[in-house]
Amino acid sequence: MHLTKRFFTMNTLAVLLSIGLTILAVIIFVAAYAKVFGREASIKEFQHTFEVRAAISEIKREAQTFKFEELLDKKYQQELSERVNVLDASAIIILNREVLFTTHNFNKIEIEKSLMLTSESNRDELELDGSMYMFNRTDYKLPSGDRGVLLLLAPIKIKTNLYWSLGIFTVSFFTVVFMLMNFWISYKFSRGIIIPISRLKDAAIKIREGDLSSEIAEDGEGEIRELGQTLELMRIKLKESVHLQQKYDDNRKFLVSSISHDLKTPVTSIKGYIEGIIDGVAKTPEKMEEYLETARSKAVLVNAMIDDLLLYSKLDLNQLPYHFEKSDLASYFEDCVADHKYESEKANVSITLMNELKEPVKVLIDGERLKRVVQNIIDNAMTYARKENGKIDIILRETRTSAIIEIKDNGNGIPEDKLPFIFERFYQVDPSRKSGSGLGLAIAKQIVEGHDGKIWAKSTVGEGTGIMISLKKF
Repeated sequence: MHLTKRFFTMNTLAVLLSIGLTILAVIIFVAAYAKVFGREASIKEFQHTFEVRAAISEIKREAQTFKFEELLDKKYQQELSERVNVLDASAIIILNREVLFTTHNFNKIEIEKSLMLTSESNRDELELDGSMYMFNRTDYKLPSGDRGVLLLLAPIKIKTNLYWSLGIFTVSFFTVVFMLMNFWISYKFSRGIIIPISRLKDAAIKIREGDLSSEIAEDGEGEIRELGQTLELMRIKLKESVHLQQKYDDNRKFLVSSISHDLKTPVTSIKGYIEGIIDGVAKTPEKMEEYLETARSKAVLVNAMIDDLLLYSKLDLNQLPYHFEKSDLASYFEDCVADHKYESEKANVSITLMNELKEPVKVLIDGERLKRVVQNIIDNAMTYARKENGKIDIILRETRTSAIIEIKDNGNGIPEDKLPFIFERFYQVDPSRKSGSGLGLAIAKQIVEGHDGKIWAKSTVGEGTGIMISLKKF
């Protein structure tokens, strides 16, 4: 429920509840008043009122049996006067708005008013001269066309003190209850809205100042709680963003320092060989060609290192797009073996594809990116394979949900304590045999994980190393 609707509903309930409690309090007040100030007196007063009403009704019934001329008889008027005086009532006999007899001195205006009011058949009470009266009226139509009226009036005693006390009590009680209800609403809104908003303000100030360590409590009601949740998510995202930015900065510094160190050796070699040519150290054409070829190979190495660095940076920052296609796993690796056949023969290493799949398996891959993975793994395998009878086996297997590719060499293997680190940046199992950028397996890991796959290694010292890749089947 929105805050405006909740506020309106709570105020409406406060008013209704205040009215309900006031009505209940009035009932209790009246009952207590009657008990304290005389319940029997109230009953007697009610009984007296009932008896007076019954008596004047009886006088009216008797008068209806008389002719109007009989009402003018002095003896009847004397008897009527005595009866109404006992009841503390009054009797008025009127002929054509002219008062012929009255037991109480009413002024003409009050009598005219009583005639007008008593002509309304749905009334049995009227007010004269500031006092309330119950009445009964009998009308007579004379043969001469004149109209006669017998009007019987009995005063109604109103308990002024009770009504004043009841009025003051009702207004006072309603005011107090309504103020308490408003105080309760203000307290609820303070706890549910104002205090949480104040906390959110403090949290927002901390975020503005760069303090992202304090968790934002999700308290309050409705939209305030949702606002707290949103700010907490924003804080978490900002904290993750700052952490990621710090990580990127650390990576950049590490990459710069590492690549600077790794580039220094081949660049120094290139500089040395070129200076040797300039200084005339390479005097023969054969020596000159040797120097130039060495410088060229070092330049190729530097270029490959720079390419690897740029590729890894893009992969690490998720800036390299993938173009996935469904491909047949066996056909794809047949092409990979064919692509590396010339290089492997040149290095005196044989590459064999061993297909253990029972039926064709489809995988969703970016062919160009995955070729870079295979190339980096095969390059490492050819580097560390045996110098004589070097061998690389590419074995294709499957599980119920995944395709498993194993690229295995027959080299010296990797010690168990070094195996967990081979996919880290610039890590070299044998620094003395360093021949690349040290990013090959790190790049392979990034690309495989970009395919929602997994890559790991298993190795036995003296027998060789196998790099395992797992991809989802489609």
